[in-house]
Amino acid sequence: MQKQKKGDIRGFTLMELLIVMVILGLLAALVGPRLFGKVGKAKIKAAKAQITLLETALDEFRLDVGRYPTTEEGLKALVEKPTDAPGWDGPYLKKNKVPLDPWGHPYHYKCPGDHGDYDLYSLGRDGEPGGQGEDADVTSWE
Repeated sequence: MQKQKKGDIRGFTLMELLIVMVILGLLAALVGPRLFGKVGKAKIKAAKAQITLLETALDEFRLDVGRYPTTEEGLKALVEKPTDAPGWDGPYLKKNKVPLDPWGHPYHYKCPGDHGDYDLYSLGRDGEPGGQGEDADVTSWE
């Protein structure tokens, strides 16, 4: 075992630290976009799952009341009894709250719908009709 001399302190040089930082930056640049793409797909799947749960709650409402909530009553009718809803046996959603879509926007509901008894959909990340990828609409009729 050798004795270290006073002032003989070992450590990393500035050049070594810069090289490590560049390598980490390159790895982040390669891996990051792939991970962010998966986050977008996961949000689309979550929106589809929430729409399915809302459809189940709407069907339960219809069984009890004899009709789907009107457009004016909206999804709020699943947690608060509408004035004209004899037989309402809700709330039909857990936590007594209508969830927002994965992007933080409310779901859109229309009854009667253009594609069936009702239309239930999310406008995606951008909150605008249409779009592609994560900006695309997620609907109950597709």
